[in-house]
Amino acid sequence: MSANPVVAYFSMEIALDPSVPTYAGGLGILAGDTLRSAADLGIPMVGVTLAHRRGYFHQVLDSQGRQSEEPVRWSIDDFAERLDTRIEIQVEDRPVRVAAWRYRMRGVGDFEVPVFLLDTELPENDAAARQLTDSLYGGDSRHRLCQEAVLGLAGLRMLRALGYDEIARFHLNEGHAALVIVGLVEESAAVDGGRTAAARLEAVRTRCVFTTHTPVPAGQDRFSRDLVARVLGESRCALLEICAGKSEINLTEIALSGSRFINGVAMRHGEISRGMFPSYPIHSITNGVHVRTWATPAIAQLYDRHLPDWPRDALCLRYAISIPLEEIWSAHREAKRALLAAVNRESNAGFDQDVFTLGLARRATAYKRLGLVFRDLERLRAIARAEGPLQIVLAGKAHPRDEDGKQIIQSIHRARDALRGDVAVAYLPNYDMSLARLLCGGSDVWLNTPIPPLEASGTSGMKAAVNGVPSLSILDGWWIEGHVEGMTGWAIRGDDAARGGAGGDEADAEALYRALAGAVMPCFYKQHEQFVRIMRYAIAINAAFFNSERMLWQYLHSAYHVELGVGTPV
Repeated sequence: MSANPVVAYFSMEIALDPSVPTYAGGLGILAGDTLRSAADLGIPMVGVTLAHRRGYFHQVLDSQGRQSEEPVRWSIDDFAERLDTRIEIQVEDRPVRVAAWRYRMRGVGDFEVPVFLLDTELPENDAAARQLTDSLYGGDSRHRLCQEAVLGLAGLRMLRALGYDEIARFHLNEGHAALVIVGLVEESAAVDGGRTAAARLEAVRTRCVFTTHTPVPAGQDRFSRDLVARVLGESRCALLEICAGKSEINLTEIALSGSRFINGVAMRHGEISRGMFPSYPIHSITNGVHVRTWATPAIAQLYDRHLPDWPRDALCLRYAISIPLEEIWSAHREAKRALLAAVNRESNAGFDQDVFTLGLARRATAYKRLGLVFRDLERLRAIARAEGPLQIVLAGKAHPRDEDGKQIIQSIHRARDALRGDVAVAYLPNYDMSLARLLCGGSDVWLNTPIPPLEASGTSGMKAAVNGVPSLSILDGWWIEGHVEGMTGWAIRGDDAARGGAGGDEADAEALYRALAGAVMPCFYKQHEQFVRIMRYAIAINAAFFNSERMLWQYLHSAYHVELGVGTPV
């Protein structure tokens, strides 16, 4: 059993299991990998999120790539146990009762990290309150603020009701969890009402850690003062105004003001965040992925043979440098075979095991440029004729209200149809944990083409590296730190001067085509041994560092500063 938690980790989404749809993308994947590593390392943490009974959404794509959405149907009681404890908070001047489900995150040993999924689907709540924990990122601003009240205020109150009274640090994963700070200040007021709200806030600050993931202002949760007062009440609104001004309440600003340690999720992202919020000391802790979760079965068996300690010690992937190249290639071929079987079963695209396969999967939104590789179809055809056959597999959901993102998916389907017979293209629906492992493990090279500097970190390329798959990527996010040209992969070096204007996409697409034709595909087809050596470097250099075990140790050392109770003080 777990020790009393010293860190409580709050996140609007947490990827617990491929069959549990409580996540939408990278933020939730990071949260899940963090808690998986805590369980592996025996670090006493506890996670808090919402139940999301209807998930994010089930993506349906027609033959032309038009996306429609359906609720996800799943049974929460197949994965978590319902607890008897109930708590209550006030939302919009009415009581909302909240229950919790406990999911047990098990590590490589017998240590467990509990994750509590908050649930308002209770008969004593009215119809509106019952829906608060249904859909991830659904509804309007009012609904979003109500959900964040459940996460922060009810989440803290639930932990106390469950007997977690000795939590040393509260880790807020993105601004959605900022109302934890309000809850802590209210706790302080109940104990010592003599101090001012500002003094109580200062005391609470020493216990909070905030990780920001958003490098663009549009990605921050902002609410009008009137809405905040209506949903949370005047007293809470007045407290929030101490942190975030009078006319608009920005939850990112609340989290920044109320935390003793703040970090971005890559070196470059930390720099960008300091530019956005110059009043705050913002550090950098680069994201990582949970190696055991993202290694394909073939790669896991390879590590079992050569690096038996790898499930407990991700750093030992450094010793992959001694694994024979032919064994790495054999394991990759097996992973690729599994991916291509899924692609052909789903899309009937006729992918071939011997053809160079480019993988790309991201949320379908404008700045991630999921369709950049298709900017010049004739150029793609020419590359395939000159350098060898090419096939491209993609996946990604567009937010239900992101019409531009939906148009991107349709444009990729049009490109697929136009390229038929020259370049095979498949777009797979419902990108999730299971599909991510297939894609990142079975592609020959992983592609990433965001508009810099808008990629906070990116973790899909890290998952690829775990499986020996090198990246071909814009130099942004984690790839600035992980890129060694021709050793761990390749950079897409566009024209920085053109970015921000109409020429940015054109310049980056040209750089992508130059890299494909001039380095990547010739290496794959004509320098096989060198290509597999690059795969091995991707493991030994990138996977050995860009993992959640290393990341969590950095949080312990730099952010939490707590006595673990399971070993050495950190």
